[in-house]
Amino acid sequence: MHVHILDTYSHLKSPVHRVPAALKLCIALAVVITASLLPATRPAILLGFIVPTAFVLLLVAAASQIPGPFLLRKMIFLEPLALGAALLALLKPHGGIAFAMLAARSTLCLFTMILLANTTPFSEILKVFRRLRVPAILLTTLALMYRYLYVLLDESRRMTRARACRTFKGGRAMSWTNSASVASQLVVRSSARANRTYAAMCARGWQ
Repeated sequence: MHVHILDTYSHLKSPVHRVPAALKLCIALAVVITASLLPATRPAILLGFIVPTAFVLLLVAAASQIPGPFLLRKMIFLEPLALGAALLALLKPHGGIAFAMLAARSTLCLFTMILLANTTPFSEILKVFRRLRVPAILLTTLALMYRYLYVLLDESRRMTRARACRTFKGGRAMSWTNSASVASQLVVRSSARANRTYAAMCARGWQ
């Protein structure tokens, strides 16, 4: 596999990476839950939590030895997801303040999760969930999703490269057409792969 989009730097040897996964997960969940529960109608209280927490997270990011440009690209790529829900606040009276508070809250939670994913291997997070007695079927589903996400992404790259080698016309329209073709073929191949995986698991006694 050549694609690593979720935890590219999760196997570094920084002081942050050496912190137990359970502690990092608890801290990350505490930040997200606190940011989610603080009332948006009290901007002073919300900012009093967001600003110091963001400063601490920046210090953690510096200590983790994760390249700053990588974190910035991640934030830029995922920020539209955080701002999507915040845009709805603009439809309300005095929506500007609500939008700013919701955007700040969402951005803080997003940055927290990016740091957690890139300082903790996903397998360690699953081990923490197992110790917390999370249902085994859910853990298995998460593990399979994580494993095959990279398989599908790698396969999509090969399909895109193969399509590009066979395309002799340029232009934006042709680019969109090729992308749609690759996406549709990837859906078909994913479904077929899921059926083969399920059949193989049943053949090995999976219930």
